[in-house]
Formats: sequence, C-alpha cells, structure tokens
Amino acid sequence: MAVDLKRFAEKGTCNESHSVPEDMNIVIVGHVDHGKSTIIGRLLADTDALPEGKLEQVRERCRRNSRPFEYAFLLDALKDEQDQGITIDAARCFFKSSKRRYIIIDAPGHIEFLKNMVTGAARAEAALLVIDATEGVQENSKRHGTLLSMLGISQISVLINKMDLVGYDQGVFDRVVEEYRTFLHSINVEASSFVPVSGMAGDNIAIRSSSMPWYSGAPLLEVLDDFMNPPLPIDKPLRMPVQGVYRFTNDGDQRRIVAGTVESGRLRVGDTIRFSPSGKQSQVKSIEAFNAPQPPTEAVTGWATGFTLSEQIYITRGEIASRVDEEPPAVASALRVNLFWLGKKPLQIGKVYHLKLGAAKVAARLAEVREVLDASNLTRDSKRERVDRHEVAECVLRLSAPVAFDTVDTNEHTSRFVIVDDYEIAGGGIILEPYQESVVWHQGLVTYEDRCRVLGHEGLVLWFTGLSGSGKSTISAAVERHLNAAGRATYRLDGDNIRHGLSSDLGFSGADRDENIRRIAEVAALFADAGLITLVSFISPTAAMRQFARERVGAARFVEIHVKADIETCAKRDPKGMYQRARRGEIKEFTGVSAPYEAPNSPDLVVETDARSVEVCVADVLELVRAREGA
Repeated sequence: MAVDLKRFAEKGTCNESHSVPEDMNIVIVGHVDHGKSTIIGRLLADTDALPEGKLEQVRERCRRNSRPFEYAFLLDALKDEQDQGITIDAARCFFKSSKRRYIIIDAPGHIEFLKNMVTGAARAEAALLVIDATEGVQENSKRHGTLLSMLGISQISVLINKMDLVGYDQGVFDRVVEEYRTFLHSINVEASSFVPVSGMAGDNIAIRSSSMPWYSGAPLLEVLDDFMNPPLPIDKPLRMPVQGVYRFTNDGDQRRIVAGTVESGRLRVGDTIRFSPSGKQSQVKSIEAFNAPQPPTEAVTGWATGFTLSEQIYITRGEIASRVDEEPPAVASALRVNLFWLGKKPLQIGKVYHLKLGAAKVAARLAEVREVLDASNLTRDSKRERVDRHEVAECVLRLSAPVAFDTVDTNEHTSRFVIVDDYEIAGGGIILEPYQESVVWHQGLVTYEDRCRVLGHEGLVLWFTGLSGSGKSTISAAVERHLNAAGRATYRLDGDNIRHGLSSDLGFSGADRDENIRRIAEVAALFADAGLITLVSFISPTAAMRQFARERVGAARFVEIHVKADIETCAKRDPKGMYQRARRGEIKEFTGVSAPYEAPNSPDLVVETDARSVEVCVADVLELVRAREGA
C-alpha cells in the first residue's frame, strides 16, 4: 500500500498551525426509493455545488427522453442506472457551506461504507437517515439505525422525506417521528434532530420551508453545520498500524522506513516504540518526509508518515506501534465482538473467513454465537449456530494468530474490523473484549529454543498440495527418508492416513474438508513448535485454508510446495479408479472433477511431476530446505 509521506511534508511539523477549511464526512442511508439521491441532488443544486450547466444538461436529457426530471439523476453516473430509476453504485458528493466543506457518502449496498468506516478510508462523523413519509418506518430503516449505532456514529439526523406527497401534514410527521424515536431509544441512540423535508420540492433543504409553518427547527443545511467534528484523539495513547516496511538502497541509503498512519496519539523522535503483537521494541531515530525543509520531529493523529529505528528489528505489516510509556494495545487470538452481517451466505460456525483489523489480516472462525439481534424487529435469539444477512450478533471469533487491537470503549478506531468471505467483505463490527478461553495454554519449562538446541535444527512445515494422484505422498515420503538419513527429526502427515484416526468422523463436503485441514494445521503447528520437520501431504484444495495453515504455523516456519501434474496424468496414475468413478457421478465433490482445486498463486516451490522425475523433484525440495536452514 502506498503511504503518502508527501502529505506529511506538505503539512509541515505537527507543531505548526494552519488555517485550513474544516472538513466533515456525512453518510446518508435509507430504505430503497425513500429519496436519498433526490435529497443529495437537491442539496447540491441549492448550494451551487454542481458543475456549470450540469442541471440544465440533465433537464434537457430528461426532456428529450420524455421523462420527468428528478434531482436524483444528478448523481446517476451511468445510463443504465437512470433506466432503472435507482442508484446502484456508491457515490461521493462534495459541497461546502459558509462553515465547512462536506463529503456526502451515499453507499446503497453499505458494504463499501462499512469497509470505509472500518479501514479509515472515509470515516463518517455524522449521518442522515431518510424515511419516506408516505411509507413510514421500514425494516431497512431499523437496520440502518442499528448499523450506525454499532459503528459509533452518534450524530444522526432523521429526514422525513416526501412531505409534499402527504400534504405537509404535521400528524404524519409526528407519527413517523414517534415510531422511529421509540426504536432508536431501544438501541440506546438519540437522534440529533428530525426534519420534515421534500427533496423534490426543496422544502427545508437549504432554506426553511413556508409550507410547514408548524416546524420550528432548522433546515437540512443548518443541521449539517450544527454537527460537531469530534476532536482528534491526539491525547490518547499512540496507535500506528504498520502498513509496510520499506528499504531504500539508492546511493548507499540503508534506511528501513516503517510506514503507516497515526490513528491516535503522538509519535516523536527519541520515543521508544513497542510493536504488537510481536512485543519487539526499538527507538525512533527519525521521522521521514519528502521534500520537507527540515526533518519533522513529531507526527500526530491523522498523519500518514514513516519513521526509522535506531536498532533494526524485523517487524511485519499489521503490527501496531505504541509507546512503551503508554498503555499498550491488547493482544489476543480470540475476541468477543459485536458484528453486523451483510454477506450473501450466512456466517457459520467452523467455516474459515478472514478478519481485517487495521493493516492486519488473519484467518478467523466463528466459534460461538452468543446472541443474535434481528435489527428489523429487535427479536433476540441465543440458540444459533449461524448469523444470517442483516442480523446483528454478539459472537466469539477465534483467530489463526494473535492480533493487536483496542476495545471499543478505549479506542474506537483500532477496535473496528471487517470479515472477508470468498474475497468479498461480508460483515464488520467492533471488538468488545479479548475472549478469555476456558482452557488456557500452559507454558512448560522447556522452550522452543531448548528443543531446537537438542535436535540441532528448527521446526519447519513442508506443506505439499496438489490434485489426487499428483505425487504428493510419493515426493514427501522420499524427502522424509533423505532428511532422516541426514540426521533431521521428521514426521509425515498424510491425507489418507489421517482419516483413519484424527479425522475419521469427517466426510468430504466443503465444510468437512475445511475442518480436516484446520485439524492438520493445528497438529503441524504443534509439531513445528516441537522442532520437527513436518511433511504434510494433503490435497488442501482451497487457498483460504492453506493460508489459514500458513498463519497458524507461522510464515517463517511454513513452506508451500505445489506438486503439479495435469488432471489426465493424475487420472492415469489412479490405481483405485477414483477419477473414473467421479466422472461417472458415483463420487460426489471429487477435487478436480466435481469440486474445484485452487492452485497456489505464489507457492514457495513448484515441482512438476508430469514433466520431471521423482529424483529431480525430491532434490528441488531438499535444496529449498537447505536454503531455509541457512537463512
């Protein structure tokens, strides 16, 4: 990820004051067809925020197409969106009042908004929630209120739209307000204001409407200006997620720059910094900036920056930098969370997902559903093994590796996370606390270093993946024999053998395959911690589960080897006739035939058994092991 050090240099040191216009991000949500886009379009038109001639251009287009003009068309970038009459893509609109500059975020699917709120790309300080006066409070109205509450947005103005269609009736307005205020109260949220508006007619958008003399409050534009920008958490403990570590080699430059954005607190030259979860420490030698007249000595909340260390230590993306003289972030591999699920498929116990927290990304499993809240009707259910779409739940997540974080009550910016399912963001939420396991890990008196010293080498996992018949077992068995002859302590875990005992209760469904690999990854991690060179021979068809295994074992101890052969070669080697039976439909979910195999994109080694001999492939693996041992 590119880190904007130039931005830091242009702003100068953090001790300088600059008179720059105030900015505010506002998110607008609402049930489909309740008029969000119309309100935004009208707001842009009435504040002269549109490009010159844009309004007339859209009016003329509607005239030529014999369509009634709608202010929502000002936002619709694509012709097919206008044909459908709905906004189908996230939009950002910019305008300014006499007080500040605004970014209005309209994210109909809410996935993009959720991602932005969690990753910090465009966090919203306030929200507008639109309800159609003719339809009243809908299920999505309640879901959106719950989502905003979970994300910590406390400044919410509720706009009762289309008042012109109910004759500007105060009774209709009052009834909607009463119903929705009662709902918000049930989730401990209080709206800043309720405003009767008409996006189409412009009532109470930029100026007060004469059509509703019974309303004594402010129009929308004044409501926006009344929102307060929360103070930056400069006085909180330092939190800077590491986005990357970059090395510069030009002209003998040997600096390693730790780059990221300061989420809270201050970072100064000379500070002793702790990195979590690794616990490593070093001192800040310099703060770097491009083209700065002089090197800055401090960086504060909101600054994208980089710094060098007096002692070079190995740290990785996803760690969080904090000062040793301040409270550190929490570190845990199990979390109690509140989450909002938006995925197409339910969030299920046991399935492997990925959790993204700041710059960290780890495999995660839903371990327990403590309580599910249906945000549309506020019913609660504690006897569940999954979370369905649009539900809010208190859950326990178990991670493949420890992560650093803060709880939502101590630092909301480093407590938010998203969950990725099949490469798509499917949900997100906030961390309530580290989950205290009922069974704790008992540290013995013999360390990993002690075991490695006795064995004469470190632990390593050689993970052989490939289609059935590709030669995984043949290659791994030969490699183990050579390693054992060379005095290495080894053990081989083979897919067929494991199913006689450890996984004898599992079938071959997608969920059972994932659970099988999870168990093997746990065993391999234990063997690696014992100092053994462990050879794992499993089809392991999904990239997600192989990544889970890598994270569970630890990247430094994990070697992924793709045993590659085309499917026809594999079928010819199949003495049991499994491929033939699968092609006849007698075996369901057979990898490569009726179930997919996701070949590794960037394995540590590829051995092509359909093109090279077993001896050559084994030699390649042994050479890789020797290189790892010498690293």
